[in-house]
Amino acid sequence: MVPADLRYTAEHEWVREIGDGVVEFGITDFAQEALGDIVYVSLPSVGDVLTAASSCGEVESTKSVSDIYAPVAGAVVERNEALESSPETVNSDPYGAGWLVRVAAEGALDAGSLLTAADYEALISAA
Repeated sequence: MVPADLRYTAEHEWVREIGDGVVEFGITDFAQEALGDIVYVSLPSVGDVLTAASSCGEVESTKSVSDIYAPVAGAVVERNEALESSPETVNSDPYGAGWLVRVAAEGALDAGSLLTAADYEALISAA
């Protein structure tokens, strides 16, 4: 399932505008399924300034540890603290309660290298 209202990265993160220049992001359903059971999530701190396409955290599963890449540049305004005690939420609800970070984004989502839902579906269907 690839929600049409989100933007995506080739590294399997999704991005949603939530208002006032703030976006939230997480990993896609495709990514969480490939990772398997998620047991730990390491997120950037509030106030950290992220650079688009740079590593900003990690997701650890029973299979591996994978980097989380910032889909946009900007300052972290909130992190999903609930994932500290319930990291498996990323598996069960990757596009909802499993969001990772909220960022005061520098620039619009339609700019840059973010993919549309159709582009992302084409990417994962080729994988």
